[in-house]
Amino acid sequence: MKSLSAELPAQSAAPVLEATARGLPDQAGALVRARAFAEPLLAAEMLDTGENVLAHADAVAGILRNMGGSAAMQAASYLVYACDHLNKPHEVIAKAFGDTFADLAMETTKLVRVQRMARLAQQSASRSATPIPMAQTAAAQTESVRKMLLAFSRDLRVVMLRLASRLQTLRYYAATKLPVPAGLAAEALHVFAPLANRLGIWEVKWEIEDLSFRFLEPDTYRQVAKLLDEKRVEREAYVEQLRTQLATDLAAQGIHAKVQGRPKHIYSIVKKMRGKSLGFDQVYDIRALRIVVPTVPDCYSALGWVHSQFVPVSDEFDDYIAKPKANGYQSLHTVVRDSSGQPVEVQVRTQAMHDHAEHGVAAHWAYKEAGTKGYAGVSASGEYDAKIAVLRQLLAWERDLSGTQDSVVLDDRIYVLTPDAAIVELPQGATTVDFAYSVHTNLGHRCRGAKVDGAMVPLHTPLKNGQTVEVTTVKEGGPSRDWLNPELGFLVSHRARAKVRAWFNALAMGETVAKGREAVEKLLQREGKTSTKLEDLASQLGFNSAEDLFEVVGKDEFSLRNIEIVLRPPEPLPSEDDLVLLKKPRAAGNSGKGGVLVVGVDSLMTQLAKCCKPAPPDAICGFVTRGKGVSVHRADCSNLRNMVTRSGDRVIDVEWGGATASKGNVYPVDVAVEATDRQGLLRDISEVFTKEKMNVIGVQTQSVKGIAWMTFTVEVTESGRLNKVLGVVAELAGVRSARRR
Repeated sequence: MKSLSAELPAQSAAPVLEATARGLPDQAGALVRARAFAEPLLAAEMLDTGENVLAHADAVAGILRNMGGSAAMQAASYLVYACDHLNKPHEVIAKAFGDTFADLAMETTKLVRVQRMARLAQQSASRSATPIPMAQTAAAQTESVRKMLLAFSRDLRVVMLRLASRLQTLRYYAATKLPVPAGLAAEALHVFAPLANRLGIWEVKWEIEDLSFRFLEPDTYRQVAKLLDEKRVEREAYVEQLRTQLATDLAAQGIHAKVQGRPKHIYSIVKKMRGKSLGFDQVYDIRALRIVVPTVPDCYSALGWVHSQFVPVSDEFDDYIAKPKANGYQSLHTVVRDSSGQPVEVQVRTQAMHDHAEHGVAAHWAYKEAGTKGYAGVSASGEYDAKIAVLRQLLAWERDLSGTQDSVVLDDRIYVLTPDAAIVELPQGATTVDFAYSVHTNLGHRCRGAKVDGAMVPLHTPLKNGQTVEVTTVKEGGPSRDWLNPELGFLVSHRARAKVRAWFNALAMGETVAKGREAVEKLLQREGKTSTKLEDLASQLGFNSAEDLFEVVGKDEFSLRNIEIVLRPPEPLPSEDDLVLLKKPRAAGNSGKGGVLVVGVDSLMTQLAKCCKPAPPDAICGFVTRGKGVSVHRADCSNLRNMVTRSGDRVIDVEWGGATASKGNVYPVDVAVEATDRQGLLRDISEVFTKEKMNVIGVQTQSVKGIAWMTFTVEVTESGRLNKVLGVVAELAGVRSARRR
């Protein structure tokens, strides 16, 4: 079967060459020579799409001419495809046409290959149940490819060549009705069309969009096409007729105006319907005109005349001149109906407003590419967009500067490939180690060697755009401290440096935690508490985990004494120092027995035990000491239980004397408070004791991980009243518990 593309060379090449030769004979000579050079190499070759390569190159040259590309750029369309059939393409092309043509051909060839690999990898990932290693999301991959188109564009013509080539590929599929690979159409819609839009190449942009959408969503495309009451040619003819009439009538009114038609296209209509949730009958700007006038008063004069000649649609007028959009966009928008009732959108603006909307901060591409959520006036901003503006200027200068190697070097980022064709974005000057850490932290830690485009290189080798990088690793291991030495040049990326530092910090932390664990476990062995659960112990001390406890112990930031207190080890048998005399009131004339009655032995000396600090009306018990009388303990005292176990015959019954409270005796009592640490906490608790007329004679505090552990020693006349006061303390902000020890 004879391919449609096989008939194209003779038909398309002649007009391209002839038209160019008339205007630019010198450049045309290069174009003619380039085609003659490439023809024997390409005439019998086919692209993977099935299209004849020479026919494709002829068509690309024609598209470039219509886009405003120079003859030199058109010549490159042949040389790009010739590269695949030359042993030393750069050397051969440079000798025949010069270094500029050779560089342009090689850069474009490289970009073609990169995009093909990325597209095939994405298609493979979409067919596989298990994603390919290091695969990116479709959105991230698309944005990376979009940036690559610019990053590779040391010569703007690389981008122009790729746009023209993709448009021709879509036209070929449309003409032959062959099935289109989904990845190719999706890339055209999401990468090439927005790029054409950013560069201001509107005709290419809308044609790529419509063709791609036709292949991706054929049913929706046909549905919207049916809803249009006229074919595209007729619709555009109508708009042109209306444009001519409007320009003539405005001139007759003395308004100097440039009227432009803005016919809508199927993809644009669908995008607006989806973005604003509109029905087809609600899309008023299927046919649209733009009026550009010299001054602001002329804008309102033109608007008034349009409203007088057509029927305005209510609620469809916006004055963005009086009230500009947030991004600075200015224009008058209105919708009117013609004599047949067809809606037409009309925009009126000055030339300055138009230039600002097309190329300024409120770039037209930002307004149009707001996405499915609607057109919110997204503004172009940032360094990346500034570089886009430079590319636009180069596009305007392309014809004049084509004899030199125009270049825009986007030198802040580079884009390299993994062996699976995933694109990795890196800072300029990044090394193979930076690459490894960018792909995965663990890959960076275990990195020991690297290949760039199949050749082994040192780890500190700087990478360049488009290179394929493969990292060799060990099964286990970590980074080298040399990588953090800036003089050795192993790392450029701040992110990679941070990951290496984090690895060494974690290594040091592991040693600290091990040291802390050992100290805590030794303490538990000494105290006979080896059955204690470490996580429970850490929680009691206010830590989130045992690891956190071990860390502060290992750093000597937390005393082991705090752990001993929580464990509450039994205190030794009370000695003379452990027994405190009952504190008397400061007034004179108090009883010497301290208000404790020893049943049957009135004359014996009595002392309150320091370990449990009893106070009336606590249940108490006496223990006869050797030479120091009777020590009085609370009945629930753990020390008392231990002494009873060893010397039960020395226990004696005791009780509080009836006159104890009336004599005004006071007793020291320990109160334990646990609370979330905050400013003013100690003051607030102390104020409660003051209001309750309880004298605080001692305070101990410890704050760990935001938790305050506090012990107050207060004087009370009887312990029953203490419970009420502790209830008040427990209600304070941040207090977790308040209890008597």
